[in-house]
Parts: sequence; structure tokens; C-alpha cells
Amino acid sequence: MDKTLLEQLNTMTVTVADTGDIHSIEKYKPRDATTNPSLITAAAQMPDYADVVDGALTWAKGKGSGDKVVGLAIDRLAVEFGLRILKIVPGRVSTEVDARLSFDTEKTIEKGRYLISLYEAQDVSRDRILIKIASTWEGIRAAEVLTKEGINCNLTLLFGLHQAIACAEANVRLVSPFVGRILDWYKKSTGKESYPPAEDPGVVSVHHIYNYYKKFGHKTEVMGASFRNLGEIIELAGCDLLTISPQLLGELQKTTGKLERKLDPAKSASMPIERIAMDEATFRKMHEADPMAKDKLAEGIDGFSKALVALEKLLGEKLAKL
Repeated sequence: MDKTLLEQLNTMTVTVADTGDIHSIEKYKPRDATTNPSLITAAAQMPDYADVVDGALTWAKGKGSGDKVVGLAIDRLAVEFGLRILKIVPGRVSTEVDARLSFDTEKTIEKGRYLISLYEAQDVSRDRILIKIASTWEGIRAAEVLTKEGINCNLTLLFGLHQAIACAEANVRLVSPFVGRILDWYKKSTGKESYPPAEDPGVVSVHHIYNYYKKFGHKTEVMGASFRNLGEIIELAGCDLLTISPQLLGELQKTTGKLERKLDPAKSASMPIERIAMDEATFRKMHEADPMAKDKLAEGIDGFSKALVALEKLLGEKLAKL
């Protein structure tokens, strides 16, 4: 019997479930899982997880008062979902820092330490947690400090090579280039309805990052994220990790055919790639010169911030009923 694309992908890439829904994680058995404010907000509205939400609120009420309760409950809720996910996956879970802190290095460091402390209070080893931080210059600096303290970070909302290089030079554990969101931007700006998978701008971006990292021996892991279709995933077979929605995991599980490895460190080593020295001035100059990265980073931070506001409203209403 032919092997499915998912079975073949698992031999060359670590598959990660991009969801806060425990049932989907149980179904597809990925090694790791990632969550974000939008996924946590969606999961918090599912009747199945009412007890998780109530538990987080009750805990927060015992720790604070007034406006602080909802803020404490949000962090607790993210960790509660993380704890449940860790009972299913053998690897790691990513838990995100408040996106509204994306331009504040000190507060991001403080929040990262706090989230790790919540996990460690439940006897979870910090090597099973990735603290998720937006790939701003300030976020990358925070991740550099946390990394030195043994707190692994996942740098998210990554759209440009300048962000990827800065992350690698800060020795962060993992980066998440957003494939589908890059495609969205190019479709909108060019008016093109589709791209062949190998020419998909998001796929091309991840190829550049992966090859740069492998060429120069960077240890930071590359995890392609935010996929729009199966073709993008197929073109990134061999990437260190790919975080995939339950819907696309389902498609991979249903589809057979030969899956060819597209990314390989041995091939990257011989590529004629120039090294770029990265400092803050270079980072900001490259960011300004890349309208896609500039637009999508700002939009991503705004979207995750709005999801948190929605979650605060939801928890505030539930708190009033407790």
C-alpha cells in the first residue's frame, strides 16, 4: 500500500500541529504543537473547553483583583492549553507572549520568564516549552536574553531575510516564517490569482532562509508556518519543521504519491550565498526596503492584539458570571 504524504513528510520533517484544539492534536499525533492568541481565543469559545476557561479564571481570582484578574487568566489559559497539549505530544508546545508587548524588550523578557515559571510550577521542564515572540528588533533582543537563560524561543511573524538573520545571530531556537501570509500579500499587490507552488513567494522565502542558515552553520531551526494549500507544504518537504493546520494535516493524511525532498542541508552548503552582517541599522534599513515584511509584521501584531482584546472581553463576561 502506498504511503501517505503525511507519513513520508514525517520521515524528513518534524510535523507540528498549528491549533489549540486538543482533539485535532490527538488525531494527527504530531511531535510538537503551536498555539497563538487567535487559536486560543477560538478554542476558549468551544463548549469542550469551558472547564479549562473556568479553571483559569478561578485560579486568577485567587491570585489578583480588579482588572488584573483577566490578564492573569489569559496567561494561565495559554499555559493550561499548553499543559494539556504536552500530555499528548512527545515534544514541545509554543506559548505566545502578549503581542502588544512586541516593541518592549524588557516587558517581553518579563512575560517570557513568567510563562516559563507557570509551566515549571506544574513540573514541566523548560526544554518542552517555546516562548513565542514577534520578530521585531525589540522582540529578537528579548529572545536573545531569554535564550541565554535557557528559555527557548520561537520567533514568529517572520517575513523577511533580515528578521531571520537577526534571529540566527541571537541564537534563538526556532523561527516561524509565515508562508501563506507572504503569498496573500503578493496576490493582493500583483493582482495574480495564483502561483505555481515552486514559485509561491512564501515558499521561495523559506528556501532562502533555510539555505542561508545551513550554508553558514546557524543552529536556529526553521519552521514554515501559515499554509494556504498542500502545494506549499510539498515544496518545503525537508524543512526542519512545518506547523500545519488540522485541515491540511487531514489532506496530507488522505493523499498518496511520491513526496520528494526539496530542502537538504547538503545542497545548501554548496550554494553561492553571501553573508549579511546584521546590526540594528541594517535591520531597520532592510525592513523599510521590504514593504511586504513591513506590512505583514504590523498586520500580524495588530491581528494577534485584537484576538487578545476579544479574549479579554470573553473572559471578562465569564468572570462576571462566576
